[in-house]
Amino acid sequence: MNVLYCGDGNIERGLIISVMSLLENIHDELHVWVLTAEMDFRGKHISPVKEDVISALSDYMHSYSSDNSITLIDVSELFRKEVPEVNMGTRFTPFCMLRLFSDEVPEIPDKIMYLDNDVICRSDPGEFYNQDLRDYELAGVLDYYGSWFFRKNPFRRDYLNSGVLLMNMAMVRKTGLFKKCRRRCCEKEMFMPDQSAINKLSVSKKISPRRFNEQRKLKPDTVMQHFTTSFRFFPYIRTVTVKPWDIERVHDVLKLHEYDDLLSEYTDFYNLLTEKRL
Repeated sequence: MNVLYCGDGNIERGLIISVMSLLENIHDELHVWVLTAEMDFRGKHISPVKEDVISALSDYMHSYSSDNSITLIDVSELFRKEVPEVNMGTRFTPFCMLRLFSDEVPEIPDKIMYLDNDVICRSDPGEFYNQDLRDYELAGVLDYYGSWFFRKNPFRRDYLNSGVLLMNMAMVRKTGLFKKCRRRCCEKEMFMPDQSAINKLSVSKKISPRRFNEQRKLKPDTVMQHFTTSFRFFPYIRTVTVKPWDIERVHDVLKLHEYDDLLSEYTDFYNLLTEKRL
């Protein structure tokens, strides 16, 4: 199974948890690619994912199978050539847009599953990964909120959440989808830049069942849970954001103990990594 993550150093904790969750649930070789970058922008330094995280994760993955692998790829130069300046000030980390450069990275295979770093795999994602994509650029799940408000087809909900995507990179390279998306992100300010661009410009996307990217509340058939921001309406309207590595809030706010064993394993791993850095 080929899996892609993207981002700066802030994704490290989520990356560890997400990769650990995959190892617990897949039955094939796991090959992970992490696209990262480093740059100074508007007086702020954006740091890349560190090599020691990848090295430690590599050792951990090899404890499951010597055939597993994880590869860190710095795409700073690619990003600097097409900096989406009009969208660098959104509430989302700029380097989440690095997935739009994956078509320019020869090492990325023709079929790969992209995951945000706040996605936990709960059961075997093989059914999602192994679906036929010959006629599609990508497959994903409807965005829980956005699919009601944003749609390419006025008569059909078709706006995908980009946190879990199965990507046919051979077709993406052929149609130039990500190249078009990068150009749009450079020219047009958007609330969710890369997600909006992918939905707007994709000519062939496949909608998969909600269980492959549960963005709201854990259900018995959930395969992958995505810890997105949600709305709460009682006792007042507000947004709630809880990430997997914020374990106390996972327990106290979400009342969720489903992943306690996983998060305990992560805590031991991350603490050891932190000690080695001192």
